[in-house]
This record gives sequence, C-alpha cells and structure tokens, in this order.
Amino acid sequence: MRIYKDIFTGDEMFSDTYKIKLVDDVIYEVYGKLIQRKNGEIEIAGFNPSAEEADEGTDEAVESGVDVVLNHRLQESFAFHDKKSYTLYLKDFMKKLVAKLEENSPEEVEVFKKNMNKVMKEILGRFKELQFFTGESMDIDGHVALMEYREIDGQSVPVLMFFKHGLEEEKF
Repeated sequence: MRIYKDIFTGDEMFSDTYKIKLVDDVIYEVYGKLIQRKNGEIEIAGFNPSAEEADEGTDEAVESGVDVVLNHRLQESFAFHDKKSYTLYLKDFMKKLVAKLEENSPEEVEVFKKNMNKVMKEILGRFKELQFFTGESMDIDGHVALMEYREIDGQSVPVLMFFKHGLEEEKF
C-alpha cells in the first residue's frame, strides 16, 4: 500500500486504495464515494468483530461523507471565497513547489509549469463547483486538495484533485 503525504506538512492526503488517475503528469484525480459509518468505526476488509462486541442497541453517532476525506482526516477549508483568493494561494504554493523541483528534479520544471498552467486554467473555470480540503494539521501553507462532483455512469461521484509534485509517496 502507498500513502501520499503533503511534502510541506507531512499530512496524509490519500492512499492507493482508491481509483486514481494522473492527469497531464500534474494532478492526481482520486475517485471517492459517499459513505456512512458509526463514529470511530474503521472498515477493514476481512475484519470480523467478536461476539463480545455485539451491538447492545445503544444510540451511536453516525458520520457520513466522502470516504477519502473521512479516512485520511482531511479538513474542509473555507479560506477561498473567490478565484482571486485561491489564485493568490496557488501562486505562493507553486513557487514553493518549483523551488523543491529545482532542488530535486530540475529537468521537470519547464514541463511542470507548462502542464500546470493548462490544468489550472481548466480547473479555475469551474471554481464555484469546488470544495477545498487541507490535511489534518489544517495548515493552509501546505497542500490544499480540490474536490468536485462529476456525473459518471449516471451517478454523482466525488473527485478529489491533488498536485502530484506536492506529494511524497510512502510505501507500506
């Protein structure tokens, strides 16, 4: 299993347990689904609770939302009220990313800039449809993921978008 973490904050953003698509070598699109579960409940394939833990009929809080958001403790951010505020954040974040790339992979900088401009122009055209999420630390100077709902096979599917170069892969 691979966990993808923010290179600036170390926050866990998502894992490879979801359907993932790389767009223009710049953005990971992670396809989530809406779920509902009891608070504190963690679903692990093959897990079978013992008889001692059987439901005793007590009322329990239920949380619902997008599985990627809930499982990786992403926090919704309301810091961007308009395109201008998000664009200011994006410029600063991209400067930090380019500096990291120049340090680690200077050959990728020009391709990154070209592809990023194309992708972000397209995404900013849908700004009003986006939701924004930070990692668990809620550090707005780190990675801010984007989420929108897309119609896929007749269903509304939450799609989270993460900047590839702002993540580090950790293998487990």
